[in-house]
Amino acid sequence: MSRVIAVTNQKGGVGKTTTTVNLSSALAEAGKRVLVIDMDPQGNTTTGLGVNKILVEQSSYDLLIDDDPMVDVCKVKLEWFDSFYLIPSNINLAGAEIELATLPNSFVLLKEQLDPIRDQYDYILIDCPPSLSILTLNALTAADSVLIPLQCEYYAIEGVSDLMKTVDKVRDNLNEYLQVEGILFTMFDSRTNLSKEVIENVKANMGTMVFETIIPVNVRLAESPSYGMPINIYDKRSAGAESYYRLAEEVIRRG
Repeated sequence: MSRVIAVTNQKGGVGKTTTTVNLSSALAEAGKRVLVIDMDPQGNTTTGLGVNKILVEQSSYDLLIDDDPMVDVCKVKLEWFDSFYLIPSNINLAGAEIELATLPNSFVLLKEQLDPIRDQYDYILIDCPPSLSILTLNALTAADSVLIPLQCEYYAIEGVSDLMKTVDKVRDNLNEYLQVEGILFTMFDSRTNLSKEVIENVKANMGTMVFETIIPVNVRLAESPSYGMPINIYDKRSAGAESYYRLAEEVIRRG
């Protein structure tokens, strides 16, 4: 059975795009059929997966705005694995929020597009913008679960509480089946007490919702987006690649 996972956090700079890019690639390397949807107008997931967002002819904007089924038209085949696809984003998506605001079914457009094709994939990962926008709500309405990247810093503790309230509201009003896939600690620096304290605090409150895998601060992981490669392509022996391999195994096991 396929799983649709929205990777989201209302706070920016927490490793959301890094997680979407590298988890999806690790799942694809494990032989899973994977579709990535870039729902962030910045298009960082698109460039991180080696696609020039300036040159794409069809994007997630078209997926939302066009009435016809568009998934197969919009998707781009990624070169590294057999069943690895991306629906890219570009700046056009920024205008979609204004256009969607006037539509009565504006929160379910992505779900309507994905429902007929979701069984073609084992995993559909959606990278959300760092805000509670119509684009994010479309992703949460279409998703089975939410993966929450959480940076190991003080303000992350406040942020996760706010995000859990958002998930509850979406569950109450738009998607009663929405679950929390897990909370993922990112940018962990073992040299600082703060990182360890944040992890202990969140684990004490969230328990089994927290992934065992922790993503460390890693130079090779930070470099890979500039080459348009996931970390398991750029340097599969790096600590960053090893951590995303473990995360992929954990996601598969949880399913």
